[in-house]
Amino acid sequence: MLVFRDQYLTPHQLLAAVEQFGEVFRQHDPRFSLPEYPLVHYISNQDRYPDGRRYIPGEGYHTDHSNAPRPPKATVLHAVRLPDKGGDTQYVNMHLAYDALPEETKRRRDGLKAIHVYQSRHSARMLMDLTEEGRNRVPDAVAHPIVRTHPESGRKAIYINPIRIEGIFGMAEEEALPLLAELLDHATHPKYEYRHQWRSGDLVMWDNRSLLHKANGDYDMNQVRYLYRIMLQGDVPVS
Repeated sequence: MLVFRDQYLTPHQLLAAVEQFGEVFRQHDPRFSLPEYPLVHYISNQDRYPDGRRYIPGEGYHTDHSNAPRPPKATVLHAVRLPDKGGDTQYVNMHLAYDALPEETKRRRDGLKAIHVYQSRHSARMLMDLTEEGRNRVPDAVAHPIVRTHPESGRKAIYINPIRIEGIFGMAEEEALPLLAELLDHATHPKYEYRHQWRSGDLVMWDNRSLLHKANGDYDMNQVRYLYRIMLQGDVPVS
């Protein structure tokens, strides 16, 4: 991941900068897009579920939009407004987590494929319901390897997403869920973590093929947390 301080970019400038790194990924829920720049979305603590509960985007470890046939290779966040304290984002390195697995565990996990959907019924975090336009952008389900090979470096990484994974092909639920929980518990150990403390003007870019991340809602909700988000088109994950 990369951190650029003190950028203060307009949506137009941010989009032009991110496009230097590849094709922009069309995000799944258009309700969060900027009307004048639909490829630029916002992340905010000011949105609420239909029942009035506050919606905190990014809670719980995940990799972005893994329910796409070609999930985004990278995500860019640009901090516009931040609370006085809190709201850190935690990242864990899934290459290091894979490397540390016992060889027998690697052998048993290689070749397994998980079923990714928009909203897993096993997820503790509830996403916003998609609009009709959003539903037209999202397949019902896709299959991706639990261990994927990076297309550029050739390194293997654990590739899981507790918010999206519905199950594992050829495996009973009572076996699949503990396996996924075990991998998540292993991968999110603090020794694999970088915790980003946001400053106004930060531009952070990370590799979704290599990391899990989560946002923390541990701040004064009377204060605004507002960031721009753009993603870059990735490849079909391969084992």
